[in-house]
Amino acid sequence: MFAPTHPTLTPSRRQALQAAAAALLPCGSWAADAVAPFAGAECIAPSKPGGGFDLTCAVASQAIARVRPQANALHTRYLPGGIGAVAFDQTASGRLGGPGTLVAFSSGSLLNIAQGRFGPHPVQAVRWIATLGTDYGVVAVHRDSPHHSLPQLVQALREAPSKQVFGAGGTLGSQDWMKAALLVRAAEQDPRKMRFVSFEGGGEAIKALESGHLGVFTGDAAEAMKALSKGAQFKLLAVLAPARLPGRLRDVPTATEQGVALVWPTVRGVYMAAGTPEAAVAAWTAAFEQAHSAPGYAALCQEHGLAPHRMTGAALEAFVQKSVEDYRVLAKELGLRLWKAPAP
Repeated sequence: MFAPTHPTLTPSRRQALQAAAAALLPCGSWAADAVAPFAGAECIAPSKPGGGFDLTCAVASQAIARVRPQANALHTRYLPGGIGAVAFDQTASGRLGGPGTLVAFSSGSLLNIAQGRFGPHPVQAVRWIATLGTDYGVVAVHRDSPHHSLPQLVQALREAPSKQVFGAGGTLGSQDWMKAALLVRAAEQDPRKMRFVSFEGGGEAIKALESGHLGVFTGDAAEAMKALSKGAQFKLLAVLAPARLPGRLRDVPTATEQGVALVWPTVRGVYMAAGTPEAAVAAWTAAFEQAHSAPGYAALCQEHGLAPHRMTGAALEAFVQKSVEDYRVLAKELGLRLWKAPAP
């Protein structure tokens, strides 16, 4: 349980601090809003409901609610389009944003930026506020699939790769496509020839897996766990983590222990518009830092199938830049077309 501590302020000291904070606020239409960035705040999930972005907003909302209980609940708004491309473009170009607008991102977002799929925007086009947790990839099949282990699926890919239809919440070159591609490569087949169906979010892909329109789902553990908790039925063959995950997925073996050297972490977090007032950025950053250090944060992450990943400020900016560079190298290795690279 979260147990944040707040220093007790006398009325005179509180008034002095509020006056000092007001004096530091920027002029302009956002100045008044920056006093209370949590009022009417929202988290943009750039996908349809049920996927990883939706989950990211849920974790952000619960984390903030526990350290800022006086604020209104962080509302989730869905803005699907290009697996995050529409939201990123609108935020980077200033059409979306404000002191109370957060946007969910994942490692997949950084992968798309690396390939130039989010438009001609550099990573500095938005303000990276905080990471929340690390998710891990999964490989799942239809509940009636003849494959009961990852080696069986790999063998089927060796024998008849065209018979396997992959799908997840992403397009060609997305992180979910990457997981499938690396699995196909482990079967000594050409990833560029695999059959892959794109969906606007992991929730939609899981529905397609259940209905039999997909044979293999290469999404994330957190979204799979959320679907299972709501009664979805499918078989998990492997988690793409360095060790077995705790909780509901503890009995699912890793790919590595089944002889397939494949680990795929997915970091989840939030960003804001570059034009957000510094006072609002500081307020959100401080709130997430307090949430990160609260005693119940690890339990909150585990509840949603995540491992804590605590970054803000300069450390997060460096992490984003390094991730984009690493993903660009991986994309080239897999023969993906790189669009015009964003400026550094």
